[in-house]
Amino acid sequence: MTAATPGYVIGVDVGTGSARAGVFDRAGRMLASAKRDITLYQTQGTIVEQSSNEIWRAVCASVTQVVSDAGIEPQQVAGLGFDATCSLVVLGEGGKPLAVGPSEDPERNIIVWMDHRATGQAERINATGHAVLQYVGSRISPEMETPKLLWLRENRPAQFDAAWQFFDLADFLTWRATGDLARSTCTVTCKWTYLAHERRWDEGYFREVGLGVLADEAFARIGQKVVEPGTTMGNGLTPQAATELGLRPGTPVGCSLIDAHAGGIGTVGADAVSCLSYVFGTSSCTMTSTREPVFVPGVWGPYLSAMVPGLWLNEGGQSVAGAAIDRLLAMHPAAGEARTLAQAAGESVPEMLARMARQKAGGLSSTAQLAQGLHVVPEFLGNRAPFADPQARAIIAGLDMESGLDSLVAFYVAGLCGIGCGLRQIIETQTKAGAPVDRIVISGGAGRGDLVRQLLADVTGKPVVATQAEEPVLLGAAMLGAVAGGLNTDLQAAMAAMSHVGLTYEPAQGAVAALHDARYRAFIRLQDVAREIR
Repeated sequence: MTAATPGYVIGVDVGTGSARAGVFDRAGRMLASAKRDITLYQTQGTIVEQSSNEIWRAVCASVTQVVSDAGIEPQQVAGLGFDATCSLVVLGEGGKPLAVGPSEDPERNIIVWMDHRATGQAERINATGHAVLQYVGSRISPEMETPKLLWLRENRPAQFDAAWQFFDLADFLTWRATGDLARSTCTVTCKWTYLAHERRWDEGYFREVGLGVLADEAFARIGQKVVEPGTTMGNGLTPQAATELGLRPGTPVGCSLIDAHAGGIGTVGADAVSCLSYVFGTSSCTMTSTREPVFVPGVWGPYLSAMVPGLWLNEGGQSVAGAAIDRLLAMHPAAGEARTLAQAAGESVPEMLARMARQKAGGLSSTAQLAQGLHVVPEFLGNRAPFADPQARAIIAGLDMESGLDSLVAFYVAGLCGIGCGLRQIIETQTKAGAPVDRIVISGGAGRGDLVRQLLADVTGKPVVATQAEEPVLLGAAMLGAVAGGLNTDLQAAMAAMSHVGLTYEPAQGAVAALHDARYRAFIRLQDVAREIR
């Protein structure tokens, strides 16, 4: 490859806590990555906000650094792709940020995905029983955008009226890079109630829930043009964006994805239909592709072309997953001691506990015995799937008076088993509805360890597959750039060329399987009791 050949692509991922960029070659090998932290403003319990200006600066710094670290020239970049959390960005005239909360700070112009201020609005929308809701498992979540828009209209009408555009964060990034107002099928179908299979917004839905003004405007503020992921946006990078990113003007930019969905295409490879993509991060997301639409109670979708163009997507997950484990560990009396020991060993606390569990039990699958009698239903922020119940809360059963590190290890293992039980419940619900899967393909920072992967395989009874990619979410974003830049004909071709299987963790059989069956029955009973007493 000559110095002038545009044979590399850049993926940009904006998560809850950071913006990251990665440079990849045509085969999906990552040359370098860079990261910048971003601020998360949390106030009054349910309010969580961010700044789109700060995020764009972090993106630019990450891209500039990663190109330098990879040792490539800007003219060698064939394309660029973005993914981001499904957070709501509010911009006034000229693209200026508008305050979305009581701080009155216009820099805080993003309502983050995990913000639950719109729980009441979501409940009222669900009470309408509108036909659109069948595409979100019959119940919309306060994490989605129309409840948040309704909250703004009811609680901050001046800002709502002054808004020029309401963007999903991933669409904000492609607009900021190219000036193109087109939205991604992924974002508006999964989070905004756009009906991709009919290529339209449902005007009646917006009028019934109290957002008729958006219909009156012909949806100009939420997206009149919707395109599939990987579609080339505008004329590529604008001169201003190119300067800020350190790239050449006109560099192709692919239509974006939500971060979990980028992880999905970065892991499942060419065979997207037979597997479930499990993105295990702060929260978790499950994604299953089918050739025909399948309606699953409590699971979002089916969405046409929301992840892989031409395929239907069902999306579930857990409102907190990695964050649930962190919360569990922080609650234990030995948490301080564990942090000190882990820091001295150069490990994270979960890494240290996983190592200790494996050493104590003598193997990965046998660690489940350490949590005997201890059960965790880790629904600290509700149940995203399959119950779509934002009022659900966590349960810990079987606590004793032990306060040492051995007890903390057991706590950690029980928490992982609880996460696995929630995943198993989603898989079983999908299977009953007609969307079975053969294996789980895992990605996300909380899903990297051998113990995590093996326990998930054992609890669910499904093989867990890890890809070769160190950063599958970044890889998925880069695939969007590869399609826009012409390195691959379409997204499925990019998935086949750039994603490769690494390790497979087979589920244990015999006594271990029987133990997890018993633990799963206990998990279901605890959920039932919690609903009953609530």
